Amino acid sequence: MTAASPLTWLYVPGDRPEVVVKALHAGADVVVVDLEDAVAPDRKEYARAATAELLTDPWPLPVHVRVNALDGPLAEADLRAVAALPGVAGLRLPKVTSRAEVIRVAERAAPADGGAPALHALVESALGLEHAFAIATAHPALRGISLGEADLRADLGVREETGLDWARSRLVVAARAAGLPPPAQSVHPDIRDLAGLTASCARGRALGFLGRAAIHPRQLPVIERAYLPTSAEIEEAEEITEAAATDAGALALADGRFVDRAVVEGAQRTLALARRK
Repeated sequence: MTAASPLTWLYVPGDRPEVVVKALHAGADVVVVDLEDAVAPDRKEYARAATAELLTDPWPLPVHVRVNALDGPLAEADLRAVAALPGVAGLRLPKVTSRAEVIRVAERAAPADGGAPALHALVESALGLEHAFAIATAHPALRGISLGEADLRADLGVREETGLDWARSRLVVAARAAGLPPPAQSVHPDIRDLAGLTASCARGRALGFLGRAAIHPRQLPVIERAYLPTSAEIEEAEEITEAAATDAGALALADGRFVDRAVVEGAQRTLALARRK
């Protein structure tokens, strides 16, 4: 994690280019143009063409494109249209279930002069979850993994919020073990329920997530507030790092708390996140 770690990822439908332009000025850290679930079947070709035209030139913030399902007939055309565009900072791959899918996309999306756009895998099924670490380590171009919780709920038959806690923790561990950034939470589908969003973000933060995807600009400040360190957390982190600066080993603070290297590293991450803006 760095000071520039994204906290907010705003999804917008690719068949509404005027909304995409507005989203680029809505305050999100990353805008995700969706060619998949947010676009009706009869609008897929238009969404692809409109997105390709819009992202011909770079934008002042990262723009990712979520392509259609990799095992379907549309993903190949999506990749051909957008993967090499200057305005595309990354590709989000839905419903990933295997390492081989990531490798295949990375090889297809790589430009002729080498390299590949940043890839982010969405794990949305029991099979994908079982292969989470293999997916997370599939290719150097893969820069992140996250859950698609709506599809995962349906696949698992989960009805209660807590029913996904094991899946969430599994993904956090897989990302960490692979050396990837902490995953961002899946979207909160009720754009009016800001109190519920706040509570859900607090739960996600406790489980090890960092930031969250959104489907409406009004959700962005709620997510950012939930994931930025509080004043008390910043004060505690400063105390720990100052104490560690004078003693490289394990030490006890004035109030009796024991501090070792792992605690110091956590405090440094807190301060880096607080300085992100």
